[in-house]
Amino acid sequence: MAAVRPVPHVYSSRQSLLVSGEGQRFTAAAMMQCPPFQKRRVVSMGLSEQGPSVAIVGVTGAVGQEFLSVLSERDFPYRNLKLLASKRSAGKQITFEGREIVIEELTEDSFHGIDVALFSAGGSISKKFGPIAVHKGSVVVDNSSAFRMDEGIPLVIPEVNSDAMSHIKLSNKKGALIANPNCSTIICLMAATPLHRHAKVRRMVVSTYQAASGAGAAAMAELEQQTREVLEGKPPTCNIFQRQYAFNLFSHNSAVMQNGYNEEEMKLVKETKKIWSDPDVKVTATCIRVPVMRAHAESINLQFEKPLDEDTARQLLRQAAGVVLIDDRASNNFPTPLEVSNKDDVAVGRVRHDISQEGNHGLDIFVCGDQIRKGAALNAVQIAEKLL
Repeated sequence: MAAVRPVPHVYSSRQSLLVSGEGQRFTAAAMMQCPPFQKRRVVSMGLSEQGPSVAIVGVTGAVGQEFLSVLSERDFPYRNLKLLASKRSAGKQITFEGREIVIEELTEDSFHGIDVALFSAGGSISKKFGPIAVHKGSVVVDNSSAFRMDEGIPLVIPEVNSDAMSHIKLSNKKGALIANPNCSTIICLMAATPLHRHAKVRRMVVSTYQAASGAGAAAMAELEQQTREVLEGKPPTCNIFQRQYAFNLFSHNSAVMQNGYNEEEMKLVKETKKIWSDPDVKVTATCIRVPVMRAHAESINLQFEKPLDEDTARQLLRQAAGVVLIDDRASNNFPTPLEVSNKDDVAVGRVRHDISQEGNHGLDIFVCGDQIRKGAALNAVQIAEKLL
């Protein structure tokens, strides 16, 4: 198996990005490094007798691999590291921080002595093994939708509502479960929350433009394959979405519910209410798949209870943790998925007064964030950091 290494900042069109534990590589389009972004640290993850024992469930997937990169780059301390996956991956080795670590099969006995378990193996695996890990005394940070709306389980974006998990401590050795929000919700609320805290959002309209990465490494591979096939005049291979993805866009592939919204849209609606502890906030969403590799974009319209002008909004966003403002009207330069790919920060721009609303009670903003990173792995590791 290929070694896991921190991902560099910039790719040429001929360089490759490792996203799958099975060694599958995807070519990356030319990416521009954007000066306002905070540079990612590249440091060694530290062995520490005082650190927690960490398990990664689903290590061979795109998010599982990103867990490893994020843990390393942020110098997350650990006493020992256990890598867990399905039976077909058990026995394979990953070279990590100069050491060979053997992947183990996920079983009910996998969590003895584990303090923190990072899960990204799908809802069915989380539902089965999450409670088992908690019973063994592990704090589970789960990236699936299995527990997000369960009462009593914190749904956390550390920059937004870390207080929701303040009662959970590693030191007492009592297991607990913390849910990682949906990627679209994380990216949206990273930008909307600083404005919400200042002027209180009454209604939010979100339109998402979601990358292939949200459907996993196989969808990313198929997008690349379809692009080659279409350009060569061949019929596209359509195994993941059952339709052409390259040079196309379509409604998000999650199931459409009786109210006409799909599951992805309703996640954004329900999760926002829970994270903001505001059951009365009005949220509506339209979620679309676009042929982008790994970063989501979102158009967000906000209606506020209190007045909020453009300049104040920009200042709030400049000061917000984990957010970078790219809002250059003169040069028509605003956030793009390419600029945020492999970046920690969520980028915000197109900040403008909503001319359909009276006074300064409405704003439009445009947001981009790396779905695998802040939308999944980074957010989960930040949650784990709060436990230290």
